[in-house]
Amino acid sequence: MTGTLTIAGLGPGDEALVTPEVSGALAAATDVLGYASYVARVKPREGLMLRPSDNRMELQRANDALHLASEGRRVVMVSSGDPGVFAMASAVFEALEAAPQWKGLAIRVIPGVTAMLAAAARAGAPLGHDFCAINLSDNLKPWSMIEKRLRLAAEADFAIAIYNPRSVSRPEGFGRALSVLKEASCGERLVIFAHCVTTPEERIETVMLHAAQPEMADMRTLVIVGNSATRRVGSWVYAPRHVR
Repeated sequence: MTGTLTIAGLGPGDEALVTPEVSGALAAATDVLGYASYVARVKPREGLMLRPSDNRMELQRANDALHLASEGRRVVMVSSGDPGVFAMASAVFEALEAAPQWKGLAIRVIPGVTAMLAAAARAGAPLGHDFCAINLSDNLKPWSMIEKRLRLAAEADFAIAIYNPRSVSRPEGFGRALSVLKEASCGERLVIFAHCVTTPEERIETVMLHAAQPEMADMRTLVIVGNSATRRVGSWVYAPRHVR
């Protein structure tokens, strides 16, 4: 098998945040696969086949990429942000585990700038101490697990980066998450809503958690809940490095 499969992160939106390594992989690719809105970020050129697909076709997309690479193609699977953070790298390796005939393929994962890190940079340094990331989508895990993780993260006093907070198909999830955090005595924590970070539609808003409303977030919003020590300095938000 002479083909290759590269799993690459396109960053949060601004072309300046696409790494040179990712740009090089795209320049050498014969095929680019991914969710349609991510593939749309790749410039068409002669000799490049763009293969967009629906957001819920992760395993099919992963199998298609492996098959194309096995035929000698130079395949790039694109995700937004980093491909290993709630994205396609895991799906590819899940498909590979079930398809031993492709385990000899040359596969590499190229990191990208996550929405979490881009949002934190815009706000200041809210992830300056221990933190965790939780995906509120219950498509692949039960809500009971999400609620347990939120409660334990609050109890451990982590800053919490929340991905996929609120979608059209599950508008109630983020409201439930806010209720869980309020019940865990997080009402006085600062919460950052980073909408479309690094794009022309960027909007950053910071409120106390007790004032946060579900409608303040959508699927293009990255939410960061500060820890108990997180505070403002001027227009910036940061988590102190020293814990007493």
